[in-house]
Amino acid sequence: MEFIGKDFMLTNEAAREIYHQFAAHQPIIDYHCHLDPRAIAENKPFDTITDLWLEGDHYKWRAMRANGVPEEKITGSAPAVEKFQAWAETLDSCIGNPLYHWTHLELKFYFGITETLNGDNWRRIWDQCNRLLQRPEFSPKGLITQSNVAVICTTDSPTDTLEYHDAIRADEAFPCKVLPTFRPDAALDAEGEAFIHFVSVMAQLTGKEITRFGDFAAALENRVEYFHQHGGRLADHGLTEVNYLPADEKTLDALLAKKCRGLTLAPDEKIRFQSAVLLALAGAYARRRWAMQIHFGALRNNNTRRFNELGANIGCDSLCSQSDIAQQLNALLDAMDQRESLPKTILYNLDPAQNDVVASALANFQRPGAVKSPMQFGSGWWFNDTRRGMVRQLTTLADQGLLMNFVGMLTDSRSFVSYPRHDYFRRIFCNLVGLWVTQGEIPNDMKLLKRLTENVCYNNARDYFQF
Repeated sequence: MEFIGKDFMLTNEAAREIYHQFAAHQPIIDYHCHLDPRAIAENKPFDTITDLWLEGDHYKWRAMRANGVPEEKITGSAPAVEKFQAWAETLDSCIGNPLYHWTHLELKFYFGITETLNGDNWRRIWDQCNRLLQRPEFSPKGLITQSNVAVICTTDSPTDTLEYHDAIRADEAFPCKVLPTFRPDAALDAEGEAFIHFVSVMAQLTGKEITRFGDFAAALENRVEYFHQHGGRLADHGLTEVNYLPADEKTLDALLAKKCRGLTLAPDEKIRFQSAVLLALAGAYARRRWAMQIHFGALRNNNTRRFNELGANIGCDSLCSQSDIAQQLNALLDAMDQRESLPKTILYNLDPAQNDVVASALANFQRPGAVKSPMQFGSGWWFNDTRRGMVRQLTTLADQGLLMNFVGMLTDSRSFVSYPRHDYFRRIFCNLVGLWVTQGEIPNDMKLLKRLTENVCYNNARDYFQF
């Protein structure tokens, strides 16, 4: 009996009916991911399943380290076949971890493999996957097309030329829209030489000298408009904490000058500068009817030795908690709202203990407009894109807001075979709704359940982002 059957994770009859009738066939709008637009544009085939599956996947890397795999077979120079074997031998230990589910969903969906991968059959599965990778439908564009993806939003620096997005758009045979997302973390967090370089490049790109904070804000808006002309409709910001302190123009000019001399700001100065940058950007987004995403609560690069050896994004990050998030988040959103510059906003918090705090804060700033629920409590991400994390996020949203208006799931992934995570979410969502139906908590009204399911799986994202 195959592990991933058609009713995988669907534990009640209502869930099975809702999923198969309304959810399974919906297109995917992946409005936040880390796919490389160059890889999509160039559409080069993958040499091995290791290149497709393990390269850059810090989720798998963490599991392999926990299982005693030497770094040489994780991020090192070991042959691709040895890295795949190490992952296969790790997988049995992943029981209870979503990696176990994701792996087998991906093997079935893309490769037609229904047996569970392990240390005994890895060589046969290695050979079978590598044979299939030679086919055109297993190129980056082929995998995206197979996955029924309508829109992809990549993550891009304000200084990016977006040339690969132009190349993708020029391919009329490729049915998926691939759009840039403005990610100005360098404007918010960079210090020392990194910030000086960022300001220098921004000045070159905009053709304007940057000496005052107003110049800096204008340069950022110039790049927002550049992204807008290239199809961009979202921004994203990765923050450790959400904070807010006001500052006047004179103070901000002094803080910019200090950063441009390579000096480190004091903690309160950093908050004032970041707050002002976020306020300026929020206005730029609002004027273009963009959506502003803020991901917060990740404490990054905690293992100094590994960071010095391997760099960032290698699986040494964790969630962190912020005790005063209610005050700080409300203050930041209120400052934007008072300036009439609060755009459509999606907040993703990494600490699930703060779910209700964040969702209730968002409800303070809902307003009528072109879309329903412009203030969105974002899907469970990173350490929360598990069954438990998704159920917590969905139930919090239902408690504090309007589940009917939720914009749904994203991949937040660097992998071209991560799209079964949307199916994973849909199964979890349908099972939760089916459970409510079974328990008599919501009516067994298929017209209502159809609207709810299709909205959350596809329609809301389509209408919210208006690509």
